[in-house]
Amino acid sequence: MNRSAPFALTLLCLAASGAWAQSAPATPPVAPAPVQPAAPATAGEVQKVEITGGKASEVEERRRSTAAKIIVGRDEIEKYGDSSVGELLKRLPGVTIQGAPGRGGAIRMRGLGSGYTQILLDGERVQGGLSLDTLDPDQVERIEIIRAPTAETGARAIGGTINIITREGFTRRLNDLRLGLGFENGRYQPSASWSRDDKLGELDYKVALSAYRNERADASTVRTVNATEDRTETPSSVGRSRGVHLTGRLQSRGTGGDALMLMPLFIHSQGDNQRRSEFEPGSVGTLPFVRSENDNDWGFTLARLNGQWRAALGEGRMELRGGLGEARNRSHTLRTEFGSDQGGDLHYDDASRSTERTLNLNGKYSLLMENGHSLVTGAELDQARREEARDQLVNGQASSADFGENLQARSLRSALYAQDEWTVNPNWSAHAGLRWEGITTRGEGQDSPSRSNRSSVWTPLLHAVWKPEPKSQDQVRISLTRSYRSPTLNNLVGGTWRAKGNNSETNPDRSGNPDLQPELATGVDLAMERYLSAGGMLSVNLFQRQIQDLMRTVTSAETQADGSVRFVARPQNIGEAMTRGLELEAKFRLSALWPEAPALDLRANASLFQSRVEAVPGPDNRLDQQPSGTANLGADYKLPGLPVTVGGGFNWTPGYQTRLSATQSVIQARKRVIDAYAMWQLNSTMRLRLSGSNLAPEDYETSNVTGSETATTVAQGQVNWRLQLEMKL
Repeated sequence: MNRSAPFALTLLCLAASGAWAQSAPATPPVAPAPVQPAAPATAGEVQKVEITGGKASEVEERRRSTAAKIIVGRDEIEKYGDSSVGELLKRLPGVTIQGAPGRGGAIRMRGLGSGYTQILLDGERVQGGLSLDTLDPDQVERIEIIRAPTAETGARAIGGTINIITREGFTRRLNDLRLGLGFENGRYQPSASWSRDDKLGELDYKVALSAYRNERADASTVRTVNATEDRTETPSSVGRSRGVHLTGRLQSRGTGGDALMLMPLFIHSQGDNQRRSEFEPGSVGTLPFVRSENDNDWGFTLARLNGQWRAALGEGRMELRGGLGEARNRSHTLRTEFGSDQGGDLHYDDASRSTERTLNLNGKYSLLMENGHSLVTGAELDQARREEARDQLVNGQASSADFGENLQARSLRSALYAQDEWTVNPNWSAHAGLRWEGITTRGEGQDSPSRSNRSSVWTPLLHAVWKPEPKSQDQVRISLTRSYRSPTLNNLVGGTWRAKGNNSETNPDRSGNPDLQPELATGVDLAMERYLSAGGMLSVNLFQRQIQDLMRTVTSAETQADGSVRFVARPQNIGEAMTRGLELEAKFRLSALWPEAPALDLRANASLFQSRVEAVPGPDNRLDQQPSGTANLGADYKLPGLPVTVGGGFNWTPGYQTRLSATQSVIQARKRVIDAYAMWQLNSTMRLRLSGSNLAPEDYETSNVTGSETATTVAQGQVNWRLQLEMKL
C-alpha cells in the first residue's frame, strides 16, 4: 500500500475522535431550524416537507433507517454545482470513479465495478447502456447510497446500491434556469438547464430540461516493450459531444395519500472523435504500422415512460409500478493504418448498432401492524430484448473470418420478496427479509445456435440497530446478507468477435459463455455511528463479502472448427474470492465543537479495501482492479459579512496492481484530484458560481502486462474551469 494511506487515515481518525470526544454523549441531537419557513399547510403537507427537506432531515432519516444508508439531498447537490452525477458521487464514502482524473468513468462502490454495484434510477435498474456520468445533477432530487442489500431494493448488490431519485412532484412553485460555460485547454463547453415545478389545474407537474455541448482534446503516449521490441506510439484525439436530457413527473393526488404518476424520460446524445497516432522515429523492432487515422461518430437515444399508482387497500397500501422503454446505440469507425506490417495500407470500416427494449411491472403491498411491525411484500417482472448488428470491412471486403455479427437476445427476470421492519424494544430495531429472483436468458447469433441460461437465487437478509439508550446519539448497526452478481446478456450469449490484426494472447477474439452461473456472496457489515448537533455525524463501518463462482474473463488457446488455433477471451466461473474493508466518515461544523472556531463545514472520509481471488496466484490477486483504498477531504465556508461561499475538496486513490492471471496484470497509477469553487449570491434570486476541477493535474499512467510484454499508457491531465449563472425566474 502507498505509504500515504496510513497517514491520511490517521488524520481522519484524529479528526473524528476529537469530534466524538467533544460532543455531548447523552444529549439528543438538536434539529436546526428550517432554512425557509414553511407556508401554512395541512399536517400531511408538513410531514412531506420534512422528508424531502434540508441537510438535518437527511441525516435524521439516515439515523432512523434500520438498513445502512447514506442520503445526499438537494441542498448538498446544489452546493457544489457539479456538471455530472459522477463528479458528485466521487466525494461520497467508498465511491470511486474509474478512468483518468477529470474524465469520468465507471462508478464503483468499495472499489468494485462491472456489475458489483447496483445502479437504480427512481428505484429501477438502469438499462440500455445509460451512463450516470451523463446525467445532469439539476434533474436529481436526492441520491441514496445503500451499503447492504435489502429485499425491496434487490440483492444484485455485492458492492452496494446507488439509487438516484429524479426531481419529485410539486412541493412549491419553482422556475429555475442555469447557464454554464466550461473551459478546458482552449475549448469551451456550454450548457443550460431549466426546471419548473407547478400545478396544472388539479395536477402537479415537474419538468426538467438540460442541453450541453462538450469539446475536449486528449493526448497520451503508449510504450510497448517485449523481448524483441521497444516502440512508442503517440496518439492524440479531439472529441465532441452534444446532448439533451428531459425528465418529467405528472401527478394526480387523491385523498389519504392516493396518487397516480406518469414519469417520462428522454435522453439523446451524439458526438464524434478524431484520433491520430504515429510511432516515434528510432523505435526498435517491427512496427505494426507507421501511423494511423481514426474517425468515429456515435449516438445514443433512450426514451422511457414510467407510471406509478398508490392507493389504500384494506388496512395497508398498494403500490403498482410499470415502465417501458427503448435504447438505441450506434457507432461507425473508419480507421486507416499506413505502412501496416501486413503489407501496404489497411482500411477498416466498422459499423455497429444495437437496440434494447425493456418492460417492467412491479407490485408492492405495505402494512403497518398494531404491534409495530412494518410488513412489505412484493413481486417484480422485467423483460429485456436486445438486438445487435455489426459490419466489419477490411479494404472494402468483409472479413471472412468474422462470425456472430448479428445477435438477438432476450431475458426474463422475476422476483418475489417479503420484508419486515419492527422495533424489538426501545434499544433494538430489526429488519428481516427474504428474496427469490430468477433470470432466464436466451439468444442466438448469426451463425451460432440458440443458447439459453437459467439461474435462480434465494437471498435471506437481516439488519439490526442497537442504541445504548433510546435517545442516544450513538448506535451500532449489523447486517447479515446474501447477494449476487448476474452475468450480462453479452457475457452469456454474445457472438464471437474476431480481433483486428493478428490474433495473439494480447489481441484475442472475444466470446460469450452460455454456461456462466451468477456469483453468490455472503456478507457481514458492522457499523458504529454518532449523530451530532447541527446535522453532523461520525461513523466507522466494517464489511466483508465471501464470493462463490467468481466470474472473470480468461484468455486461452481454442481449436476452431477449421482446425486452426486462436486465442479467445471468454468469461468463466473460476472459484472463490473474498473482499473486506474499513470505511470512516466524519461530517460536522467546526464551530459546533469549538465555539471560537470559524463556521467551517468539514467533511472527510477514508476507506481501506482488501481482496483475494483464490484461483489467481498472489501477490496482488485482488478483485476487479480494486484499489487498496480511497480518501476525501473537503471544507465549505461562508465569508463573514459577504454573500460569498467558498469551498473545495481533495480526492485521492493510491496506485495499485491487479493480477488477473499467472501471466496477466494491470497496473494503475495513483489519482489525485483537487476541486474548488466560489459562489456569489448576487441577490435573492440569482447567484454566480466559479468552479475548478482537477486543479494541479497529473499525468495518469496505466500498464497492461502480458507475459514478457508491457504496454504503458500515459494520459495528459487537464484542468477544467466552469462558470455558472443560476436564476430563479
